[in-house]
Amino acid sequence: MESSQQFIKRKIQEFKRGKLISMKDIGRKGRHFFKRDAWTFMPQYRHPEKVFLIERLRKVEILGKISHPKSNAIGDIEYRIGYFMVGKNGRMNGRWLWGQFCPLIPQEDFDMLINKARKDNTILRTKRR
Repeated sequence: MESSQQFIKRKIQEFKRGKLISMKDIGRKGRHFFKRDAWTFMPQYRHPEKVFLIERLRKVEILGKISHPKSNAIGDIEYRIGYFMVGKNGRMNGRWLWGQFCPLIPQEDFDMLINKARKDNTILRTKRR
């Protein structure tokens, strides 16, 4: 099985290829497309089969009808926090999978993840508008 460090190296190479990320609009009649500008990976403390990810995404295209057009513009920056885990069931057993649910992050890891993302310049410092 691929270690968390091997997995992270593989994903970084994959992310560098620059594939656009497509997400359905909440109203299901449109799509949002993002470019991944930066990312930070970090294995969970005491759980080497879980890797957290923070991504800085920039909106590059909107197609179809979207539910909140006033709050969506090309060039907007958004952050996505997610995780990957090693599957434990069926055909996914032993394979790295995208987490399906909102990530739960242990207290010991939260500050480390945010600080690492700031150090990596994934999280940018901004001024309030």
